[in-house]
Amino acid sequence: MTTEEMIEEQSRPLFLELEYAEEPTTRNLEETPDEAEAIEEPRSKKEQIIALYESGVTDIAQIVRRVAARPSYVAQVLQSANLITGYFDLYTTTAREQNVYSRFFRNALSFKTIEAARESIKRIDRLYNYFERLGDRAGQHQAMVLALTGKNRARWSGKEEESKVFSEWLAAH
Repeated sequence: MTTEEMIEEQSRPLFLELEYAEEPTTRNLEETPDEAEAIEEPRSKKEQIIALYESGVTDIAQIVRRVAARPSYVAQVLQSANLITGYFDLYTTTAREQNVYSRFFRNALSFKTIEAARESIKRIDRLYNYFERLGDRAGQHQAMVLALTGKNRARWSGKEEESKVFSEWLAAH
């Protein structure tokens, strides 16, 4: 492959092929007309998510397809309704237990203001140092994961200065 071909290849947009990206968000086409009439669509997405889960659709990806919502939102709704546990991603709350270290970091993450981000970093740093004194590398790692989560959430919320607070701490550790 020539350099020009490589440049052309890299300049094309990258497409992520999710198995459900092209599927319609309408009702299952395999339903008979009687079944379709018997199912009354709940009004809100939250109600639809809960109804689908309770009707036996327990795969988050399937629910995402049917209600056209983000996986994080679907998981949050199901966790709040105490229907599932253990789903975590960038946007799920840090108030829920993810692992044995979560209780130390509960409600430690905030980036509403620069000062709130600094307070979060102070708490994260205290815990990082505590785990360092114990020789607990996994605890230190959890502190770094939380700081990275704060950095990314702030960044994707358009809060560049707040994101920078987390980035600077991460760069120093």
